[in-house]
Amino acid sequence: MSANERATRALREILQKPGNDACADCGAPDPEWGSCSLGVFICLACSGIHRNIPDIGKVKSLNLSRWEDHEVEFMAQNGNKLMRSKYEAAVPVYYYKPTHRDCQVLREQWIRAKYERKEFCEPGRSLIYEQGETRDGMLMKRGRDNGQFLSRRFVLSEREGTLKYFTKYDAKEPKAVIKVDTINATFQPEKIGNPNGLQITYLKDYSTRNVFVYHDSGKEIVDWFNSIRAVQLHYLKVAFPGATDAELMPKLTRNFLKEGWMEKTGPRQTEGFKKRWFTLDHRRLMYFKDPLDAFAKGEVFLGSNDHGYSAAPGLPAGTHCNGAWQHGITIETPERSFLFTCETESEQQDWVKHFNDVISKPMSPQEYTMEALFKHRH
Repeated sequence: MSANERATRALREILQKPGNDACADCGAPDPEWGSCSLGVFICLACSGIHRNIPDIGKVKSLNLSRWEDHEVEFMAQNGNKLMRSKYEAAVPVYYYKPTHRDCQVLREQWIRAKYERKEFCEPGRSLIYEQGETRDGMLMKRGRDNGQFLSRRFVLSEREGTLKYFTKYDAKEPKAVIKVDTINATFQPEKIGNPNGLQITYLKDYSTRNVFVYHDSGKEIVDWFNSIRAVQLHYLKVAFPGATDAELMPKLTRNFLKEGWMEKTGPRQTEGFKKRWFTLDHRRLMYFKDPLDAFAKGEVFLGSNDHGYSAAPGLPAGTHCNGAWQHGITIETPERSFLFTCETESEQQDWVKHFNDVISKPMSPQEYTMEALFKHRH
């Protein structure tokens, strides 16, 4: 057996140890790369990020690279579990740990924060996301009417529990004051057309409003994102004094469950089907004329099935389907039924699965309040 075959076999054995079977940084299964400078096993995508950071980036393929005996020994002595206990010793509750499904900028800044800046090695260290009272800076914001991105001043205040933005740097009055407890922030590089694109969704007078922003610096936009989460957590701890961190975590920013095009018809179900962009954010199904619209054209609240909500493929008999899309979905609520069509059968099945995942869960007290607001509004 050649030295390299021996090394490959040894690495395969080390991979069997607990924790080494998933990427140390994003959790992707079956990592095929190793960092021989850090002693962790990582996936192909994360290995590319490591390689671009000179201070940390000595990576090798487990199958294709030549490994020296001392490198194999180093991997055996360290590994994902031990290195995580070192580099992730003190990750704050609010800090978003990306998965392999998340976008490049989130994963890159997580890896840089861990290994390059060593932000989470020491408990009690003061972090940039929670320094003092306020975060104040410029972000590129998409204009509501013209679609142009222009530089705008944003101010995040923990004391007030708000995010404000101003059209001019020295403007006295903010254009908008957003309460942090109504915010959801989610990275949307494809939709926004920028690798650092962040969508900030919030409720204004019980209606959904979208703001689309980016910053040329990946670090800056991810810092804003985690700062928003830090302020939200502070606010939630005050609002729910007895709640555990595990209970509060899901109330911080979250990725949408699903987005995409469907066609819908109106309440009388005699109007033509119109193409709309749909966003499913837990129990709220919002629809827009365009994915980058500032305001939702409408929303459907999805309660639980023991309160008269259901979702199923197909349309009621006799529905006149004028659109090109034939794969129907019917959502029943206590008030009315909503009819949609999808372009493909796989899209139809995926939407129905997501709807039923939500509808099968019991509702929380806050969700009953939201349901009442929806009924009041409509």
